[in-house]
Amino acid sequence: MPLFMDYHLIDEIDIDSVKLGHKLDKSLQDKYSVRYLQYWVNQEAGTIFCLIEAPDKEACEAVHQEAHGNIACQIVQVESGFYKLFMGETHQLDDGIVVGKDGNLDKAYRYVLAIDIWGITKATVTTELNQLILPGKPKKLVRRIIPTYDGREIKNSEFCEFLCVFTQADEAMDCAIEIQKELLKRKESSEDESWNITFQMGLGGGQPVKMSDSLFEETIKIARRLSLIASDVEIVVSNIVSRLSADDEINESIPSLKAIQSAEEEFLVQLFDITEENLSNHAFNVEKLCREIGISRPQLYRKVTAITGRPPVTFIRDIRLNKALSLIKENKCNLSEIALEIGYNSPSYFSKCFRGKYGVKASSVAV
Repeated sequence: MPLFMDYHLIDEIDIDSVKLGHKLDKSLQDKYSVRYLQYWVNQEAGTIFCLIEAPDKEACEAVHQEAHGNIACQIVQVESGFYKLFMGETHQLDDGIVVGKDGNLDKAYRYVLAIDIWGITKATVTTELNQLILPGKPKKLVRRIIPTYDGREIKNSEFCEFLCVFTQADEAMDCAIEIQKELLKRKESSEDESWNITFQMGLGGGQPVKMSDSLFEETIKIARRLSLIASDVEIVVSNIVSRLSADDEINESIPSLKAIQSAEEEFLVQLFDITEENLSNHAFNVEKLCREIGISRPQLYRKVTAITGRPPVTFIRDIRLNKALSLIKENKCNLSEIALEIGYNSPSYFSKCFRGKYGVKASSVAV
C-alpha cells in the first residue's frame, strides 16, 4: 500500500491525549484498510506527524475524522526510500510515539546540508571542464566525512554538488565545520591542482511536512538557498539550526560561518521566491524586484547586501547563472534555449556573464 505522512498543528499538546487518539485511530484502521504505524510529537512547536499505510489520502482522513475529529492540516504521499533516508529505518516507540536515541521524544526535526564545490579553472576544452562540475578528490573527501557524523547523502541531479541529511543539529553543524576545515587545509597547502577549488555551504533545518506537497521540501529549499548566498568557503546556517545546536562557542570561533536570523530568513524566502518566479523574464530587474517586495531601492540594496553579501543586481545574476549551470549539467537544452530560460535575450552576453562567474565558456561546459 502507499505510504503517507500527515501534519497536525495543535496549540497545546497533551501526550496522554495524543496516545489516546492513536489508540482510537488503530481501533478503526481495519474498517478503512489503513495501518497507523507511528507518529512524532513536538510539544514546543505544537506539531504531530503520523506515518500511515493507506489506499489513499481520503482513507487517512476518514479514520481521524471518526476516531477523534482531529483532521490533519496536510497529508502527503511519501516514497519509502526517501522517507527512510530522512527519518531512519529503526525507531524506538512509546505507545507509537517515536523516541530518539537519547531516550527523549524525536521531535521530527531533520537538518539538510547543501554543498557546492567547483574547480577554479581557465580551461577551455571539455576534457578539463569536469573539474568545474565535479572535482574528484574533494568529492571523495566529502563523502568520507559525511557518514562519520551519521549523515546520509541525498541523491540529486537538480540541485548542488551534495545534499545530505542529519538527525541531530550538532552533528550537522560539526560535519559542515569539518568539511570546511579539511577542504581549506588542502586548498591552501596542496600543490595538487585538484584542490584548486572554491565551495559554499548552506545548512537548514525543518520538520517533515508543512503545507508543501513533498517530504522536507521546504528544508531542502532553504539549505539550497543558503548555499547560494554563501560567500566563497563560507557556511551559512538557518535560524532553526543555530537555535537548536549546542555549538554556540564553536560557531563564534569560525570566521567563515554566518547564522541567519529569523526575520532575515523570512525576507530571504520572499527574495528567492520572487526572483525564481521571474528567471525567464528578461525584463526582470532591480526596479521590478523592489515593486514586488514593496520596498524602496535603497532599502532593498541595504537588506540584500547585508544578508547575501552582494548587491541586488549581482544576486539576480548569480541566481540566473546557477540555474544555467544546473541546466547545462542536465544536458537537455542547447545554450540558446538555456539563455532564454534564464532571462538572457543574447546568447553571447549570457556566455560572457557565465565565463565571468565560472571562469569557463558555457559552450565548452555543454557536452
